[in-house]
Amino acid sequence: MRVVSLIFGILAALGLLLGFLPLFGWLNWIFVLPPAVLGLIFGAMSRDRGAITLSAVVAVLGALRLMLGGGII
Repeated sequence: MRVVSLIFGILAALGLLLGFLPLFGWLNWIFVLPPAVLGLIFGAMSRDRGAITLSAVVAVLGALRLMLGGGII
């Protein structure tokens, strides 16, 4: 579970990097938030603090990017 959580966290972080580019903010809905939430769930199941922290930070930054771009009202 720990490895799966880290993989989802890393994939979400890579999607977040693409989502910060102009006109690619919509990627946060597909490639950032769902993997980050799955990473949080699997991290909580495996009790891995690093994976939980990574997924939580990525989810917060993705949601912040959506709020700044008008994706979440």
